[in-house]
Amino acid sequence: MNEYDVVIVGSGLGGLACGTILAKEGYKVIVLEKNKQIGGNLQTYVRDRVIFDSGVHYVGGLDKGQNLYQLFRYLGIMHKLKLRKMDEDVFDAILFEGDPVVYKYAQGYENFINTMVGYFPEDEAAIRTYCAKIREVCLQFPLYNLRSGGGLFDKMSALETDTKTYLESITDNKKLQSVLAGNNLLYAGSAYKTPLYVHALIVNSYIESSYRFVNGGSQIARYLHREINSMGGKIVKHIKVVKFQEEGGEIRYVETDKGERFYGKQFISNIHPAQTLEMVESQVIKKAYRHRIMNLENSIGTFYVNVVMKKDSFKHLNHNYYYFETQDPWAVVNYNAENWPMGFALFYTTSSMNDEYTDGVTIMAYMRYEDVEKWKDTFNTVSEEESRGEDYDEFKREKSEILIDYVDRKFPGFRDAIHSYTSATPLSARDYIGTSDGSLYGLTKDYRDPLKTFISPRTKIPNLLLTGQNLNLHGVLGVTVSSVLTCSQLLGMDYLIEKIKNAQEVS
Repeated sequence: MNEYDVVIVGSGLGGLACGTILAKEGYKVIVLEKNKQIGGNLQTYVRDRVIFDSGVHYVGGLDKGQNLYQLFRYLGIMHKLKLRKMDEDVFDAILFEGDPVVYKYAQGYENFINTMVGYFPEDEAAIRTYCAKIREVCLQFPLYNLRSGGGLFDKMSALETDTKTYLESITDNKKLQSVLAGNNLLYAGSAYKTPLYVHALIVNSYIESSYRFVNGGSQIARYLHREINSMGGKIVKHIKVVKFQEEGGEIRYVETDKGERFYGKQFISNIHPAQTLEMVESQVIKKAYRHRIMNLENSIGTFYVNVVMKKDSFKHLNHNYYYFETQDPWAVVNYNAENWPMGFALFYTTSSMNDEYTDGVTIMAYMRYEDVEKWKDTFNTVSEEESRGEDYDEFKREKSEILIDYVDRKFPGFRDAIHSYTSATPLSARDYIGTSDGSLYGLTKDYRDPLKTFISPRTKIPNLLLTGQNLNLHGVLGVTVSSVLTCSQLLGMDYLIEKIKNAQEVS
């Protein structure tokens, strides 16, 4: 009989981090993954020998002593990662149609402030107030700061302000407001809705330090896999779990689509909470809780164009671009069929082979699931290939060409430097990552009802825990922190935080 201390369903970063933490503490762990490749949003794709990330294009907080650095050090992978620090004076560059200025986000708070003051000399007080507020909000989240003795947040007030209203409160300068919201594609920002804490926790980590993964972010999954294996744990791919079987008020086993059973003492689901509940038949979970989880709003999806560049044809830049068609970056989510896209992000691939020229560029724009819903009954992955039809291929070509035209207008010569390209829609994210509608940013956060989207890792079934980007915050840092929160339910928060803080450098 397949029996384990902990059975983890889903090998996204949340599942892998939980597996590593618990294996380190002596638990017999197995991680079950339905796809050919582990890692969820950490997955990479190779096209014409160029590595493209599926969801993680850069990370923050990796300077020595910072939060993600310390978490990765505890997990045993920090010293193995191949990283390249982004330009100190510009990790994100913000562009607006009709405005010739390239607004640069710099690393380090004083550097960030001085750069912004260069564009807005009359608004230095507002810029300093903004930076102080970002840091103040972050301090109200103990776990984010690896502080023991606290929960996720100290005060409700940290959750009850929206980002756009706050920016309007510190300055009347509309352009400064827009620039400070200029990388909101990182968190699917929505005007007068996205809480300030979401903006603050994400932007702070990148201002503190910004890094790219050389040859892709899948190395995180690869090294966590090795950590789990080295401590006697297992990861099994091509295993599709369809049921969590409850017996006597606890989960006894999970069952696969082929009828195989994996028994355990504890179970952790790295699947979306709504999809997890669909697999659990239990009177222990009340209808009101099911209704709440099932009716939570997922954030928007994305459309990617992964472009392979001709050799030595397009200069590599060690930062990202965010472009907006209007002066209002919040408007980008409100596109329609005629004006799509109202903005895009541009990420350069980072290769170990060439520093001067890039071998690949990823263009990302928002795309709603409804835009591709007519093909919702198709399913296509590397291990389970199915054509979605010529009309779907034509849809992707049309959207790709629109995005390429946009980039070529902003960066003349871009189109001529293209060797080939492929694209991905929210259906791709749905099939590979497992969200029902291809959402890439987890649940939509709303400052008007902040606790609604804070999902406890605990369920009413005592041995069923949740983890992943839908608990409190998405992104590499957010999901890693969520994994600590999940594992603390078994290990104790104070104990686990002390282990993380005291993790030693590996030579």
